[in-house]
Amino acid sequence: MRVYAFTEPTTRESVLAAQDAAGVWREAIIQAGRFTLTERIVDDRHPALGAPFSPRAIFCAGVNYADHAKEFGSKQQAHPTIFMKNPASATGSGSVRMPRFLRSDAVDYEAELAVVIGRDCHNVTPAQALDYVLAYTCANDVSARDWQKEWGGGQWCRGKSFDTFCPLGPCLVTPDEIPDPQQLQVSFRLNGATMQSASTATMQFSVADLIAFLAASSTLPAGSVILTGTPAGVGMAQKPPRWLQPGDVMEVEITGIGILRNEVREEA
Repeated sequence: MRVYAFTEPTTRESVLAAQDAAGVWREAIIQAGRFTLTERIVDDRHPALGAPFSPRAIFCAGVNYADHAKEFGSKQQAHPTIFMKNPASATGSGSVRMPRFLRSDAVDYEAELAVVIGRDCHNVTPAQALDYVLAYTCANDVSARDWQKEWGGGQWCRGKSFDTFCPLGPCLVTPDEIPDPQQLQVSFRLNGATMQSASTATMQFSVADLIAFLAASSTLPAGSVILTGTPAGVGMAQKPPRWLQPGDVMEVEITGIGILRNEVREEA
């Protein structure tokens, strides 16, 4: 099932009506955040406005693809590297704004598979973890590398959390359409040129591993989003670095989900 979001307000009743086919997920969808949902035929020529929903929390896995770790000289880790993004950074298929009030001149892209948690998850095994997935979607972990690497005091959150720095979309795809999240192709195009392309099979920690790790002795709440890492080819790794510029068009494409498209603009 595919769920597209629009920006107009809605009611609990209209959500339930639109989501009748979702069965057991209907209540989980409402619990997971402020949703404005509708169902329609996939049409990438007319992407939905707004994020598919408002995340309750955004957890991110760093250097989780083997090729991305290699391009930065990182080795296989014993445990996932986790950081967080401000939920207010979530956006949809609109523009990504370059920070100017708190200036950054090193804004980068990261194409990622995003996982939406449908019900509270606590102390689960990897074998149980996928039972807690509400849906999958495309994500772009937009990153101000100067604030991440130089001016963030050793943590990554500031450089990852500016407004519009977490595009999600174009839709939510429920697990019946994606029975194995480790068999997807993640690609990123910048102005039509492919910069990233890799299979989710090359993740160092699988989707199930990440869910189990985040839920260990902790509650991973319904409505949380997990960004599962990015493949090699980010702008920072180019020689010279390829930072985003106003007018750039970014496209994240994941097989079975669709295309998330964003244009880069200056912050007003």
